Amino acid sequence: MNNGLVNAIIAYIMWGVLPLYWKLFNDVPAGEILSHRVVWSFVFMGILVAVQRRWGDMKRIAANRSQLLSLATSGLLIAVNWLIFIWAVNNGHVVETSLGYYLNPLLNVLLAVVFLHEKPNRGQWLAIAIAGAAVLIIAIDYGRFPWVAISLAASFGLYGLAKKKTVQDASVGLLSETAVVLPIALGYWIYLAVVGESTAWTLSSSMFIGLLLSGVVTALPLLFFARAAARMSLSTLGFVQYIGPTIMLFLSIFVFKESVSPVLLVGFALIWTSLIVYAISSVRGTKLAKAN
Repeated sequence: MNNGLVNAIIAYIMWGVLPLYWKLFNDVPAGEILSHRVVWSFVFMGILVAVQRRWGDMKRIAANRSQLLSLATSGLLIAVNWLIFIWAVNNGHVVETSLGYYLNPLLNVLLAVVFLHEKPNRGQWLAIAIAGAAVLIIAIDYGRFPWVAISLAASFGLYGLAKKKTVQDASVGLLSETAVVLPIALGYWIYLAVVGESTAWTLSSSMFIGLLLSGVVTALPLLFFARAAARMSLSTLGFVQYIGPTIMLFLSIFVFKESVSPVLLVGFALIWTSLIVYAISSVRGTKLAKAN
């Protein structure tokens, strides 16, 4: 559990500061950035798996239809999440991305109850209710249907569920996921070249090297997340996730200068309160379980 918590904290801090990285590529369309992100993630993970000498595991996955289908599902889900996130950050919607990842823990609890039969205690349900009320306040104040937030929460929540149900080494699993969407990414490269709309290849050498590093930037937090998902309950993992959107919120206010209303700040304060309630309740629940 402690090991899982450390991995989760590292992953969410990395994801929290990611908008700073993607803002560097404001002039590159989101779809093109995604294609590079997939390709260079595959290259980085391929090197890592080769160093670990685990290509035999890849062959076993290819021969196992159920595992292949599960990893294909998680690969497509995370690719959709990446695309929406990149587009939102580069189009001035960092606050809404933050809201999406605040929504995600609530969805995680629902998925955990429905699919994994986890049973939150009364204190944890109270925390969920407070967070739910906060999200409702934020959505009303936002003034329109927050499709970016909903899409990010749904895609990443389902991705977390898929990772929880797939027993696989983190490195091999991530390489398999990127391999699933690699043909789509390469096909998009070919399409852009044919229509003459490729932007990334016209970047300066320093910027293009930065784009090459998107493989490392993408893979590292996902590796930490996969290790955390294997060691923690899905609902608890979801609440630790508040680290990421909190960092994003601060970036949107103090770095990207997006407007944030007082009502929005009240909503976020309620969410932080729910996190504290959930943490206290979880610690007490663990102590009672050990005592019994």
